[in-house]
Amino acid sequence: MQDGMKIAQEEIFGPVQSIFKFNDLNEVIKRANASQYGLAAGVFTNNLDTANTLTRALRAGTVWVNCFDIFDAAIPFGGYKMSGIGREKGIDSLKNYLQVKAVVTALKNPAWL
Repeated sequence: MQDGMKIAQEEIFGPVQSIFKFNDLNEVIKRANASQYGLAAGVFTNNLDTANTLTRALRAGTVWVNCFDIFDAAIPFGGYKMSGIGREKGIDSLKNYLQVKAVVTALKNPAWL
């Protein structure tokens, strides 16, 4: 029963990246993106270049910079990889309910012909 409880807890809470020493940002990016999950990430730094590099490189649906667990109804929420399909909230959530259609109609005497 203990093993079943452990698996259930891991599925609910997902993986957590511990704090490790690193030599460069490429090592951080590689380690973080090696996870099969990608719901959210948090970056804490005083360097704007570091923040920009990591927010572009991390494969996560949400990347918080110098904050964590901040939500707004206008900000799309959803993950990458095994952390979900689609987006909730914001304009992106409407895409789940829409289907794009192209309609082409021949004109009798089009101006460009």
